[in-house]
Amino acid sequence: MYRSTSAAAAVLAAALTAAVTISGAPEAQAATGCRVDYQVTNEWQGGFIAALNVTNLGDAVNGWRLTWSFGAGQTVSQSWNGTVRQSGAQVTVDNVAYNGSLGTGASAGVGFVANGPTAPVPSDFALNGTACTGSTPAPDVLSQAHTAGRVTKSGQYSWPGVYFEGRFRGTGVGIVLNDSTNDYDVRIDGGTVAMLSKPGKTTHWVNNLSNADHTVRLVKRTESPWVQAAEFGGFVAASGGQILAKPAARSRQIEFIGDSLTAGYGNLSTTRDCSANGGIDRNTNTDLSFGALTARALNADYQVNAFSGRGMVRNYGGGQAGTSYRTYYDRALLNVDGDVWQNPGTWRPQLVVVGLGTNDFSTALNPGEQWPDQQSLVAAYKSAYQGFLDKLRTRYGAGTTILVSVPEGSGTFADAVRQVAQDRASQGDSRVRYWNYADPAIDRLGCDWHFSQRDHQLISGLLGNYVAGLNLAW
Repeated sequence: MYRSTSAAAAVLAAALTAAVTISGAPEAQAATGCRVDYQVTNEWQGGFIAALNVTNLGDAVNGWRLTWSFGAGQTVSQSWNGTVRQSGAQVTVDNVAYNGSLGTGASAGVGFVANGPTAPVPSDFALNGTACTGSTPAPDVLSQAHTAGRVTKSGQYSWPGVYFEGRFRGTGVGIVLNDSTNDYDVRIDGGTVAMLSKPGKTTHWVNNLSNADHTVRLVKRTESPWVQAAEFGGFVAASGGQILAKPAARSRQIEFIGDSLTAGYGNLSTTRDCSANGGIDRNTNTDLSFGALTARALNADYQVNAFSGRGMVRNYGGGQAGTSYRTYYDRALLNVDGDVWQNPGTWRPQLVVVGLGTNDFSTALNPGEQWPDQQSLVAAYKSAYQGFLDKLRTRYGAGTTILVSVPEGSGTFADAVRQVAQDRASQGDSRVRYWNYADPAIDRLGCDWHFSQRDHQLISGLLGNYVAGLNLAW
């Protein structure tokens, strides 16, 4: 005998947390969310009838698959409005021809007859392969934007020169940002179209483009080690457009490690005193530093992990005693004590350029510093440098070439770095190379006697020539 039941079963919701590719779907479909309503409409001893209603909470999909598992040996014997397959406890329902397209907010209903008890109610519904929770998840901002920088999964970052690259189709693109501290350049199809100064929480739009495929690049120009991390929220297409698959990563990778000289501090200024021409930030553009220039000339992805005022063991003027560049190197977010960047496994540079030492030696030791004299400072510097190179070797392997660089032709700094390279060679590490790029043409007309833009271009040329002679296997 059949017994009708009016008790509504559990409402289970699901949210896709990753992009799903389905035949006939848009090229770069956004992450989707869904809700599943499950109700037993009739039951009898040994069997029951159930109705499922799946609602799409995210972007439209063209073709869907719903899965779940039974927990008490139930088996589906008949179904409607969907093609059902079952393997053991696992049930799969594919759409049929007339209900495969689900716009945002649209629903599709499926019914079935099953043998077995009504309980337990299924709780692991998944749409198109991703588990469901009932809300639309935060988008994966890196799923459609390429970056090589130290960026967290949620899109946060601190280091200068971090860049995001994307592709889109249509007449415009929006750049979602949350950053009230830094300056950015926006490039479309290789040309700079905007400079964003401390944009705040916003979506910056670039419109009135030709209705075609385009590239977009956002790059952080400035340093911001002490403030809350910046946040990239992704690229969005203008009405009628589409975000396309992100650009492929480049096969060549270079990491630049250093201080303000590496960061491009004050490189846009034409005067050493920047107090009256906008200050340091407005005159800094890491995207025009010698590292960024060299990497682009070599068609390489790159990181500029530079921190002004920091040295290998001693900071400028002896400041922030007890810390050094090495305190911060492992971090993704510089202002978060103990933070560690999680390398996604794709960052393994063939070339690393280290430029640390100017801040260690450019100012006289102060009374009370931990090094009683220059000799002890040099010894500590060389020991720490060797330890830092050991870390890089462990991280990147024996095949990575490491340049230990010096911008001065002679002196304590140059002698110490030269000795570090010689000691590595004597230990059998021939891929640590000494690069001295002192040049009489360097004018240091940037802010506070830093490299000018002309200097960075000159140094980039010198570095490119040096790298060409290394015969790197990349």
